Amino acid sequence: MIRKNAYLSLLAVAMCVGCGPRDKKPMETPKDELVHRLFTYAEEGKIAYGHQDDLFYGHNWLVTDAENDPLERSDVKDVTGKYPVILGCDLGGIELGADENLDGVPFDLMRRAAQKQVERGGIVTFSWHPRNPLTGGDAWDVSSDQVVKSILKGGEKEREFRTWLSRVADFLESIGPDVPVVFRPWHENIGSWFWWGGKLCSAQEYQELYRHTWLYLTKDRGLTNILWCYSPNGDIKPEEYMSRYPGDEFVDILGVDSYEYVGNGTVADASARFKGELRRILTFLTALSYEHNKLMCLSETGYEGIKYPTWWTEILEPAVREYPISYLLTWRNAHDKPEHFYAAWKGFEYEADMKAFSELDNILFLD
Repeated sequence: MIRKNAYLSLLAVAMCVGCGPRDKKPMETPKDELVHRLFTYAEEGKIAYGHQDDLFYGHNWLVTDAENDPLERSDVKDVTGKYPVILGCDLGGIELGADENLDGVPFDLMRRAAQKQVERGGIVTFSWHPRNPLTGGDAWDVSSDQVVKSILKGGEKEREFRTWLSRVADFLESIGPDVPVVFRPWHENIGSWFWWGGKLCSAQEYQELYRHTWLYLTKDRGLTNILWCYSPNGDIKPEEYMSRYPGDEFVDILGVDSYEYVGNGTVADASARFKGELRRILTFLTALSYEHNKLMCLSETGYEGIKYPTWWTEILEPAVREYPISYLLTWRNAHDKPEHFYAAWKGFEYEADMKAFSELDNILFLD
């Protein structure tokens, strides 16, 4: 494993823009500013905490007035007294011109929340679970291995997909040209539960899909406020992680999605297994980040229902503390599925441990 301090010293040189000291180099774009900020977190040994859909709903509440809600409610804030630094959002449904995303969040509300998050000093990240353009099914419709091929150059759905990309670009642009965001398309691509997954397209087709998305938003639409995150899934090996990597030009952050699952064992066994897997993944991700001069993050993580009483302080934080990840994001607290939550909420029996996690010196929240 590359030692953290050595990694950061070398990466500081590699990521410095220009010949002068990094802190004296003027930032050219909103993207540059966010890169600088996230790199500084890693350099200082800090990890920003994020939560998916944090301002839209919680374990037992839901924003119903998309235009006027003050966007002050948050399960995370209810427990810790602070907002997460990272607000996770999903664009699934925007491709169809829908008013709401796949989880019922109005896009007008999402836009306001993104702007509010940045006003508070936070950061916004977007994933995208688009519908299946070939079959009409959802993102999890893996009934055909021709979907990616159909939307690439010369494919029967190429023009339709370009319209989809234009709607994504319109929304990201509408947040504000000076608001930097992290965009994480085509995630969990080694697994095969999405139509762009490992068994549903070739490595070359996947790379073309990612590059085409980047080229349209960056070159055709001129969006300079996007950091691009590449985030395969799970307990995989370095060669698997890089097998579909689109290239350094198209990626700013190396991420990974890794969750704890109990399965057939005990809660304690699951936590120990998760801790070990996370350390293995982050060890090679640190090496890859150094090799490719990229930031790194834990782009999705969590434990549904949080059944381990000190999961935050005894499992998650020890597993990530030695690695230069800029941020980690736990998944959402569904308002309509009582057991589907990944952050503590007011009244949850183990909420005190998340509060203790929020008070650690190396974990960042928004005061």
